[in-house]
Amino acid sequence: MGGELLLILFYPKFLINEGVIIMRKTFKPIDLDCANCARKMEEAIGKIDGVDEVTVSFMTQKLTIAAADDKFDSVLKQAVKAIKRVEPDCTVVIS
Repeated sequence: MGGELLLILFYPKFLINEGVIIMRKTFKPIDLDCANCARKMEEAIGKIDGVDEVTVSFMTQKLTIAAADDKFDSVLKQAVKAIKRVEPDCTVVIS
């Protein structure tokens, strides 16, 4: 079977993938008005360098981003800009 083993450890807010700590955080988008906008936001954020995983849910009004811990703040800033390009009235609660 090749001898390589990929080990991914899941924790509530982060995972370790190939020695890199991946942070997963959830935020609340305010004024996310439609599922199509959520899809466009998800696509735009997914193109940001450093994003490991992203989901934007219109139904639950949640934004979840997974990115390398050392790049997370930069990724989050870029994600907020991407959201504003898709839906200018939408804001993200960052606590």
